[in-house]
Amino acid sequence: MQAIAGPIGLILDVMFFVMIIHIIMSWLISFQVLNLHQQFVAQIWYGLNRLLEPIYAPIRRILPNTHPLDLAPLVAFIALISLRDYILPTLLCGGAPLGYCR
Repeated sequence: MQAIAGPIGLILDVMFFVMIIHIIMSWLISFQVLNLHQQFVAQIWYGLNRLLEPIYAPIRRILPNTHPLDLAPLVAFIALISLRDYILPTLLCGGAPLGYCR
């Protein structure tokens, strides 16, 4: 199972940090610490949006519309943590963390 658990764990870890960066950037943009008129910030922001929108779109269709507050990143983040730390280790490694699967 190590051949399956290792790459899946790596992908989930990368997505974890990408989502953290996206969430922190959204806060900084909302509080006007970062400005989307700066080309570098705008490129990172739109790149992250294009990367994460396929994950957020199905969640947004299910959740009720809370217009000023977008709960889709929070739900996706909690689902990712649950999948990475609890569900996949139980399925693939018998409860051991994904990095220590034998």
